[in-house]
Amino acid sequence: MAKPDDKPKRTRPTISDQEALQFHQAGRPGKIEIVATKPMATQRDLSLAYSPGVAVPVLAIAEDASRAYDYTAKGNLVAVISNGTAILGLGNLGALASKPVMEGKAVLFKRFADVDSIDIEVDAEDPQKFIDAVRYLGPSFGGINLEDIKAPECFIIEEKLRELMDIPVFHDDQHGTAIIATAGILNAIQLTGRDIKTTRLVCNGAGAAGIACLELIKAMGFAPENVLLCDTKGVVWRGRTEGMNQWKSAHATETSARTLEDAMQGADVFFGLSAKGALSAEMVRAMAPNPIIFAMANPDPEITPEEAHAVRDDVIIATGRSDYPNQVNNVLGFPYIFRGALDVRATTINMEMKIAAALALAKLAQEDVPDEVAAAYQGARPRFGREYIIPVPFDPRLIHTIPPAVAQAAMDTGVARRPIVDMNAYKAQLSARRDPIAGTLQRTIERVRRYPKRVVFAEGEEEQVIRAAVSFVNQGLGTAILVGREDRIFETAAFAGIDIEARDGIEIRNARLSHRNSAYAQYLYDRLQRKGYLFRDCQRMINQDRNHFGAAMVALGDADAMVTGVTRNFSIALSDVRNVIDTRPGHKLIGVSLVVARGRTVIVADTAITEMPTASEIAEIATEAAGVARRLGYEPRVAMLAFSTFGHPPGERSAKVIEAVRILDQRRVDFEYDGEMAADVALNKELMAQYPFCRLSDTANVLVMPAFHSASISTKMLQALGGSTVIGPLLVGLDKAVQIVPLGAKDSDIVNMAALAAFNVGG
Repeated sequence: MAKPDDKPKRTRPTISDQEALQFHQAGRPGKIEIVATKPMATQRDLSLAYSPGVAVPVLAIAEDASRAYDYTAKGNLVAVISNGTAILGLGNLGALASKPVMEGKAVLFKRFADVDSIDIEVDAEDPQKFIDAVRYLGPSFGGINLEDIKAPECFIIEEKLRELMDIPVFHDDQHGTAIIATAGILNAIQLTGRDIKTTRLVCNGAGAAGIACLELIKAMGFAPENVLLCDTKGVVWRGRTEGMNQWKSAHATETSARTLEDAMQGADVFFGLSAKGALSAEMVRAMAPNPIIFAMANPDPEITPEEAHAVRDDVIIATGRSDYPNQVNNVLGFPYIFRGALDVRATTINMEMKIAAALALAKLAQEDVPDEVAAAYQGARPRFGREYIIPVPFDPRLIHTIPPAVAQAAMDTGVARRPIVDMNAYKAQLSARRDPIAGTLQRTIERVRRYPKRVVFAEGEEEQVIRAAVSFVNQGLGTAILVGREDRIFETAAFAGIDIEARDGIEIRNARLSHRNSAYAQYLYDRLQRKGYLFRDCQRMINQDRNHFGAAMVALGDADAMVTGVTRNFSIALSDVRNVIDTRPGHKLIGVSLVVARGRTVIVADTAITEMPTASEIAEIATEAAGVARRLGYEPRVAMLAFSTFGHPPGERSAKVIEAVRILDQRRVDFEYDGEMAADVALNKELMAQYPFCRLSDTANVLVMPAFHSASISTKMLQALGGSTVIGPLLVGLDKAVQIVPLGAKDSDIVNMAALAAFNVGG
């Protein structure tokens, strides 16, 4: 296992074609759906939502157009629009082929900034036809995000639509990349002691992103004479005629340099928005001391960090890839820029708003990271420096840092139609919008990716388990050990179209044929001999039962963690595991579930183990659950629940919860807790305010149930009814890392549980 001071390993996650297709096809095809925000349960609801009730807001909007923001979704709705002429790095594949990308963009808008989004694919390559199709959509949307439109048409389209429409029109391929890259370059310049006015920059790539980068950096202080633009024909110099257009000409420079090699002589900064391998080792060697390289070509950069560092040990380098430090990722920008613009009902996104976003990003990278980000870095909290000049995408502070800066710039420049009066209140509102569970899982995955683990997938002959194992390996999380018969595993994989025979990172262990069987059997016999088991019983359990075999692998150090449960009930799988692995000394074995509903995460305990806990056990459950919250990056606020709230109405079961609070008082634990209280009081700040003596500083994020049945019933009901995401129960308190998925779990659920097991969320 990796030690805290070990150098982190970096593995580039890979995704198979089949895995990507299955992800998009599974369940409801695609990645988005429409969900009603108002109840539609009764005839009265329908009458209010449609006829005759809908006539009232119609008349109100006809009288005052601004009321559309009050009575419709317009103020939080962005159209993601493309004609598919420049899809990712794939080129012109047409409008329909761009739809998966546009749906993905819509998902990112929702995930990161709670902006609702609809994708629109326009089958028109002619700029004027595209403009005519989009210009009349203004009444429907609060903003337009243009995407994957080739240059130079994208410049014409954006410029004209900004003139014709009174809502923000933003081509993210241009401005998103420019904003993130500029934030990083500002910090890199500061770290290397340079002056922005004298810094020499070479940009290789004269497409949409390259031109936008130059416009933004010049607006922020770069001297035009110190900036050279290059394209496939060399330097864009004043007087050149070949391959020119008006946008390139605007950045033509008086220079004798004609090639990229010429331009790189003594350059301080390289901006790459071109192609793999465009920057050679010789060019890096020719740069000024402490060179700054932004190699942003995707999926493969102009030069890799390894190649750059092999030439210069004083280089600062950023790429577009997540498996290297300093990732230039547009998701750091567009969701939050639109969030700020929408919230002040901006008529446009101007240069000042883009500058404000870049400055806010740069400043955020200089601040100490919160525990939620640090949790992804085992023993290595990221700090502002050469390998941390840009915030990471899952930094929870982005939502309340970037939108206020953008909104303030909109107000300062007069393009805001609804100024924000209380900026502090606005920031608090923004914090409540983010989706914590996705961030939690991603931080967990990033930490495991840095320190890959060997994880046993006990039911290795099942198709969804094989798929999960492949995904686990593809994500760079470690080695997947499938337990089962080789012929059955290969047969199942082949039938499902999964190639695992030549795949690195996947191992197969046949329990009956393993050379470790005797050691595992002896270990199990030593544990169970005084519980009525003979040696041959233990040998049979190891040879024939995958849970016992897999748990023994973990117990004896042949694997780091295990996931099981697809083919057996939770209680049966847990019984198998407990035959092999003990509870951690000084801890209590419990089950917790992560419940996410409308953007907030709550940890519920005990959802799996103790049926009717005593007061002392409730106190222990609270302590274990608080530990889980901390490991996941949250500061625990524990509410011990009952049917009553602070004595009303009284009851025997509430008395146990009251006693548990007294026990925690005596133990002087280091987390917030209180009880007994009803669930609505624990989760509703206004109701909690009726009890000013309550010790919790805010709504609870850990709920300790008075009994197993109430915990299990409530979480399963939430999961079945929809509108909530439930992960778990997670086992907490075992001496080794084991997690049990629900019976019949999907491959995605198994991967998440495997990652949580590798992370050792249970302590």
